[in-house]
Amino acid sequence: MSSQDIPEKNLPAVQETEHGAVGVADEKNPFADPGLPPHEHRVQDIDERAAKRSERAVAFLFTLSMLATVAFIVSYVAIPSDKSIYVFPIGHLSALNFALGLSLGIALFMIGAGAVHWARTLMSDEELIAERHEIAAPPEVRAQVMADFKQGAKESAIGRRKLVRNTMFGAMALFPLSGVMLLRDLGPLPGTKLRHTLWSKGKLLVNMNTNEPLRPSDVAVGSLTFAKPEGLEEHDEEFQTEIAKAALMIVRIQPDNIKDKRELAWSHEGIVAYSKICTHVGCPISLYEQQTHHVLCPCHQSTFDLSDGARVIFGPAGHALPQLRIGVNDDGYLEALGDFSEPVGPAFWERG
Repeated sequence: MSSQDIPEKNLPAVQETEHGAVGVADEKNPFADPGLPPHEHRVQDIDERAAKRSERAVAFLFTLSMLATVAFIVSYVAIPSDKSIYVFPIGHLSALNFALGLSLGIALFMIGAGAVHWARTLMSDEELIAERHEIAAPPEVRAQVMADFKQGAKESAIGRRKLVRNTMFGAMALFPLSGVMLLRDLGPLPGTKLRHTLWSKGKLLVNMNTNEPLRPSDVAVGSLTFAKPEGLEEHDEEFQTEIAKAALMIVRIQPDNIKDKRELAWSHEGIVAYSKICTHVGCPISLYEQQTHHVLCPCHQSTFDLSDGARVIFGPAGHALPQLRIGVNDDGYLEALGDFSEPVGPAFWERG
């Protein structure tokens, strides 16, 4: 049955309400606009005690959100990542994941529940008719929007309901801390381990090829030898991590050809030890020119002068290679007299 077949007497009659006149049924608009029903006041609108109860309920929900956020942070810090619990009927779960998910879910839910309860019981619920208008708002409409915003803020009672306002602000201020805590999982905190290597006073210099401690006589003038710290073996779990910081290249230069005073003081009979790791992007340096005492990084051609404090003479590297102070122990073996003077490898936050 089409709308044209509906008897006129069955169509809604024209009514007058407190919201204005309703539409009239005609041939173009067979269905009349019934208008808005009379506004019915809620109990909170007429009973301040009921409004106070709703205010306390909203504050309670926001407070639960704050407590759940605190529980999220405490769980993240206190619960070991390998601990598991049994949850019926799911089964065994990671205690950390369960606690984080539960506390974060409660924190979010309580903020939403508090906002909904606030809107349904304390904010104004009168329906208003907004006529359609052009996209470009004239000045009077913009002024009306600002007036409506101020009226809405007034009707929300956010200024008068201080308990609701303050607990809402508290819940929303604490909740982002959950995301901040998750940044911790971007990676383990480095602490000071990037500033130190396995080299320390008394560690022997071990030849990377023979795996034997080095004597001064093993290093000939003009030769390039690679060394590692005593006790570091290739089958060690952390071998790659540690050798990437502790890899050493040893060169013997005639003492008269060493230009840098500190380099000469930290050497032994012209034997100098420098980090093998390029200070540009961390490539291993392996090319040595014995006539000029220059070493070249094969990745981007950064060139260092080992006779002048391993300073950069060409290429993109920003810093000289760190030097390791060496000496000879009572048994005649080359040993380290400490760690590198500065962090090895790339710029490392400008050596801060």
